[in-house]
Amino acid sequence: MSGLDGAGGPARPRLRDRRVLLGLAITAASLFWVLSGVDFAQVGRDIAKARLGLLLLPSVPAYVLGVWVRARRWRHLTDAIAPVDHGPLFRAVALSFLANNVFPLRLGEVIRAFVLARDTGLSTAAVFGTVIVERLIDISMILGLGALLLGLGGAAAAGLDARAVLPLLLAVALVPAGAVAALRIAPDRTIGLGMRLGGWLLPVAVRERLESILHQVASGLGSLRGGRHLAWVAFHSVVLWGVLAPLPFAAALLALGIELGSPAQLASASLTLLVLIGAAVGIPSAPGFFGLYHAACVLALRPFGVPKEMAVALGTLAHATFWVTTTLLGLAVLRQGRGSLGALEVAASAGKDPTSAGR
Repeated sequence: MSGLDGAGGPARPRLRDRRVLLGLAITAASLFWVLSGVDFAQVGRDIAKARLGLLLLPSVPAYVLGVWVRARRWRHLTDAIAPVDHGPLFRAVALSFLANNVFPLRLGEVIRAFVLARDTGLSTAAVFGTVIVERLIDISMILGLGALLLGLGGAAAAGLDARAVLPLLLAVALVPAGAVAALRIAPDRTIGLGMRLGGWLLPVAVRERLESILHQVASGLGSLRGGRHLAWVAFHSVVLWGVLAPLPFAAALLALGIELGSPAQLASASLTLLVLIGAAVGIPSAPGFFGLYHAACVLALRPFGVPKEMAVALGTLAHATFWVTTTLLGLAVLRQGRGSLGALEVAASAGKDPTSAGR
C-alpha cells in the first residue's frame, strides 16, 4: 500500500520483497499438494470431454457483468467524496482485475484507486478508503455465505460439528463488523485506541502506516450514510455474491457432467466453491491466484464425493475462464488510452501524482 501513503521513490524489486517470496512459496506448496498423486491423463480426459459452450456462455457474461455491478456498487461508496460517472469506475475496476492477474500483492486494489483518482482528480487516499470498505463488505458476504452453508448442512457434509463451527464463524464475522461500526461512529476515538494498543506490539513505522490506513477506511466509511446508499450497496452485493459469482461454478459443474443428485446440491456445491475460493484468494500467492484457486476447488468438492482429478479439471477450466475473461476485458480498457499497465504499476507503487501518470 505504499503507493497511497505519499511516500515517493521507486518500488522495491518484486523478487526481493519478502511478501512476494511468501506468495510464491504458498503457491508452490498449493500446487504440490493439488498435483500430488493426481492422474494427469485422467485430468486431461475430463477436460477434453467438457462441454465448453455450456461453461463459457454463462461464465463470460457473468464475469463481465460482475465488473459492471462492482462499479455500480462502488459508485455509492465514492459518492460521499464526489459524484463520479459510471464509466471511470468501470474502467478502474476492469484494470484492477487485469493487474491482480499479472502483478503480485493484489496490486490491482492500489491501481484501482490510483486510476480513479487520476481520471477524476479525487484524492487517492480517500478513494482507497472506499476500496478497503468494499473489501470489508465482500469479506462479510463470504463469511455470511459460509455460515449459511454450514447451517444448511454443509458442516455435516464436511464432517464438522455445526454447533462448534457456527459460533466461531459468527464471532470472526462480528469482530471486523464491530471495528467498522466503531470507525464509522467515532473514528478519532477508535483510531486513537487502536494506536495505543498497537503501541505495545508494533514498530513505529508499522503503527504510522496502520494509522494512515485506518484514517483512509474512516474516510471511506463516510460514504455509508443514508438509507438509499446502504440499500443499493446491499442490493448490488447480493446480486454479485448470490447470483453472478456462483453462476460460473455451476456452469463448470454442469459442463464437466458432475452429477450431484439435485439442483439443491448443485447450488450448494457452487456456493461452497465460491466461499472457499473467495477465502483462498485472500491468502498471499502468485499473480492470478494460481495454485490456491485449484486447492480450494479440491477441498470444496471433496465433501460432495467428486474425485480429485475431476476437481483439478474443474479448477483448471474455471480458473482459465476467469483469468482470460478478466484479462482481456482489462486489456480492452487499457487500449482506450488508459496508459500502459507497467507505467500504472510503477506510478501507483511509487506514490506518484495521479494527474501526471499514465497520460
